[in-house]
This record gives sequence, structure tokens and C-alpha cells, in this order.
Amino acid sequence: MYKWQDDDGVWHFSSTPPETETRFDTVEMPADPQPMISMRKLGIDREPEYSFINNIWGPIELELRLHDAENVTSEPPLPARLVLPGQTEKRLLKIRATDPGLGFSFRLSYHQMIGPPLDQIPPEVDYFPPFPLGSQFPISQGFDNDVTHSEPPNQYAVDIVMPVGTPILAARAGRVMDMEDDFHGAAQKERYLTRSNQVRILHDDGTMAVYAHLQANSLRVRQGATVTRGQWIANSGNTGYSSGPHLHFVIQLNAGMSLESIPFRFIAPNGGTITPAKQMMIDGVLAKK
Repeated sequence: MYKWQDDDGVWHFSSTPPETETRFDTVEMPADPQPMISMRKLGIDREPEYSFINNIWGPIELELRLHDAENVTSEPPLPARLVLPGQTEKRLLKIRATDPGLGFSFRLSYHQMIGPPLDQIPPEVDYFPPFPLGSQFPISQGFDNDVTHSEPPNQYAVDIVMPVGTPILAARAGRVMDMEDDFHGAAQKERYLTRSNQVRILHDDGTMAVYAHLQANSLRVRQGATVTRGQWIANSGNTGYSSGPHLHFVIQLNAGMSLESIPFRFIAPNGGTITPAKQMMIDGVLAKK
């Protein structure tokens, strides 16, 4: 946001700078993350239908429930879990009165979880370090760290300390299912928890790699794009809930409406593998594409 004062002392705020040579300041205006799921009510009052829109480029699992339902029949019967493919809209629910001669009432709720539901951990756990050959960086937080890596979604995440602007490479091929690119600033405050620039890549086995705290406006891929291993996808940064420049890297999956991280190994330059741990130095292996 641009801010300036005119000759009459009036302050102006605009998304574009003044057309004259007036001196101006900029004001940070954090954007809100876009919702993954949107819902629309369709049909008629006595037989309402509900359509759900998946706004990202990968599957989302939905759990639909009715509350305080009286004289209600639903198609399908609820509670139910349904998978909505990426970038699609589907009519998933229809409601009607069990006894048409009587009124009905209910409350509808839904819970969403990113990624296809998986009932077991895929066997592939070896990943290339997500930065170029010739670089070496330390791990500041490893698996199951009690600082910010104690909850299931990030229990097996690693934080790799690196300068802002370091090329971030895809550690494995996949499809860009979701991304954020326009957040600025960093602080260890609650309001920054959802303001980290990141890329989420879906792999062919249903797991997802998340590359977070990226530099604003540095993404080199688009949503829905297929990326190859070693492709330059963004630059490292220091955005969101962060105490300093680093890359947050984690492999996650949807374990039945629960987002969980899984342990993995990094491939070493000699062809072997290493399990990442705090204060360990990691060497790049991939050539930047």
C-alpha cells in the first residue's frame, strides 16, 4: 500500500504510487491465505443441494456432518468422507424431509484435509537436498524437535539455515498443488503462522513436500505445473513464523483426515543416505535446472 500527503495536507492510500513526483511511503498490508474449499447452496428450499469447489490443484478430502437434524434425509447418508479432485466443483450433498408433510431443520458442517487419504506410509523415503550442488548448509531443527516440530504435521520437518535468495530445488518430481508467494515479513508471533510463502508439491504416491518461508515473489513455478527433480522452484527467504532466514522442508500425507509428517532420508553426494539431525551439515547433490 502506498501512502502520501498532498499539498493540502490530505493523506492518500492506494495500491498504486502517485502519478506525480510526490514523496511517498509504503505500508505493509498482509494478505489472507486463499481458502482451499468453497461451498455453494443450490436447489430449492425444500430440497437444498450443496456444491463444493476445490480451489487448489490437488485432491482434498471432505468430511460432511449434520447437526441438530430433525426429519432429515441426506444423500449420501452422513457423516461421510468424500474426495474432491483439484480444480473441480461437484454437487456432493442433497437434503430432503424424511416426511414431506412436515418441516425439517439441520446444521451442516464440513472439515477439509489436503491430499488424498493414505492408509499406509509409502516406501520411498529418500529425497535429494532441496538446494544446488556445491552448497552446504546446517540444520537448525531436526526431527521431533520440541521448539516448533513437535506436532504431527511438522514432527519430521527440518529447518535448513541458508541466506535469503538461495535457489530452492525440487527434491522429487511432482505437481504443484498449492502455493503462496505474496507474504512479506517474519516474526515469532501467532498472526504470522499462516503467512509463510510456500510451495506444496504432490508426488505420485500421494505424499506432499512442503517448502516454506520462501522469499516473496520468488516462485518460478505455477499452480498445476509438473516439476522435475532438481528444478529451480523458488528462492529461500524469511517469511511467516520465523526467527531468521531458513528453509522449512517436510514430507506430509493425509492419514485419514489428519495431516501427518513422515521421516525421510537425504541422499548424500557419495550416493548413500543420511537421516537429518540438528546441527548436521547437508551438502547439495542436484544440479540446478
